[in-house]
Amino acid sequence: MSVPVAITGLGIVSPLGIGLPALDDALRANRCAIAPREVVIDGVERFTLGMAACEGFDDRRLRAPSGVTLDRGTAMALAAAFEAAEQAGLGSSAAQQPAPERLGVFWGSGMAGASSFDQSTEQLYARKRRLRPTSVLTTMPNAAPAELALAFGARATSIGYACACASSAVAIGEALRAVRGGWVDVAVAGGHEALLTPAVIASWNAMRVLAPLDADAAHTCRPFAADRAGFAMGEGAGAVVIESLASAERRGVAARALLAGYGSSCDAVHISTPQSEGQIRAVRAALADAGLAASDIGHVNAHGTGTVAGDAAEAATLAEVFGQRGVPVSATKTLHGHIMGGGGAIELLCALRAMDLGRLPASATAPDAAFGVDLVHGLAPRAASGIRHVMSNAFAFGGTNAVLIASRVG
Repeated sequence: MSVPVAITGLGIVSPLGIGLPALDDALRANRCAIAPREVVIDGVERFTLGMAACEGFDDRRLRAPSGVTLDRGTAMALAAAFEAAEQAGLGSSAAQQPAPERLGVFWGSGMAGASSFDQSTEQLYARKRRLRPTSVLTTMPNAAPAELALAFGARATSIGYACACASSAVAIGEALRAVRGGWVDVAVAGGHEALLTPAVIASWNAMRVLAPLDADAAHTCRPFAADRAGFAMGEGAGAVVIESLASAERRGVAARALLAGYGSSCDAVHISTPQSEGQIRAVRAALADAGLAASDIGHVNAHGTGTVAGDAAEAATLAEVFGQRGVPVSATKTLHGHIMGGGGAIELLCALRAMDLGRLPASATAPDAAFGVDLVHGLAPRAASGIRHVMSNAFAFGGTNAVLIASRVG
C-alpha cells in the first residue's frame, strides 16, 4: 500500500454552479443543468440538443497571468484552481508557502483551446481578418497549465495531459504519484473542457453519440438505462490541491480528504469502443494502490455516459469487481453533462462532496435490470452515512482508463 496524500483544496466551475457552495446546493437538490441549445452552422445544418453550460461564468472577468487573451476553458481552469488554492492556503500569509521549486501543476484537457480555435477559424475564413499574434498561445494544449504555473509561481513542473475523457483523472493520478515519489511537495491538479462551439458539437453529433433532447431535459442523458441514447455535452473545470500529510502539517493547513489510490490502464483494442477487461485492471490497480478491498468502497461515481457500448462495458466492470454485494453507483453526467477532459476532476469532486454531505446524486431514470447495477435513481439523492472511501471512474476514447479513490481523514 502506498502512503495517502492530503487533499487540502477543492475548486470547481461547472454547469451546477460556480464554486463549492453552489455545487453542494445543486447536489442537495439533485438539480439537472441540462437545457435545450440550438446549434446553427450556416449552410450546413441546424439542430437543437440538450447541453449543460456554465451560464453564470464570465470568461472575460479574469486576467491571464501571461497577459494574453484567455480561452474560455483556460479561464475556467484558473477560476477553479484559484478556489482550490485559496482553501489550501497557497498565496496566503496565514499558511507557510511551499518552495516554488517544490510546487507543480498537473492539468488535463481533451481538446484544449477548442473555443479559441473555433473563433480564429471564423475570423480568418468568414470575416477575412488576420489573426492575433497570440493565437497560438491561446490555443496550445498546455495553455492552462502554463497560466497556472505563472499564477502560482510553480517551478517544479507544469505538465498538460491529453487523454480524451480521462485527461483530468490522469492528471490528478500522476500528481499523486509525483507527491508520493518526492518530486513535488504540493501539486495543483485537475482539468477543464469548454467545447460548446458549433464545430465541436457538430463533430460529436456526427458520431451519433449525443442524446436527442427529451421533453424533460433531466431525462436526456440516461446512464445505464435500457433506452439510453447518448450523452449531453457540458463544460467546466475541477481542481484539487494535494500534498503529503507532512507538508500539510508543516504548512498549517487541514486535509479535507485523502487521495488514497490511483489506477490506470490501456485497452489497446479499439480507439473508440471501451473494453471491460482494461477497465477492470484499472479499478483493481486503484484498489491495490489504496490498500483497500472492493468491499471497502462505499460509493462509485461511474463514468456513465449513457452510450450503449460504454455503459454495457462499465456495468460488466462493476459486476466483476464488486460482485453480488454491489455498491451504490451515481452517474452525475446526467446532471452536469459530459465535460470530457474535465469530467474526471469534476466527478471526483462530486464523489467527495457526496461522501461529506451523506447524499448520493441520483439519475432521473432507472437502470436496465439486466445490468445489476445499484444505480441511485429518482427525484432526490439517496441518504448515505458512514461512507469512508469513494471511487471515481474515467474511461476514455483511445482506451485510456483512470480510476481515483478518495477517503475520509481519520
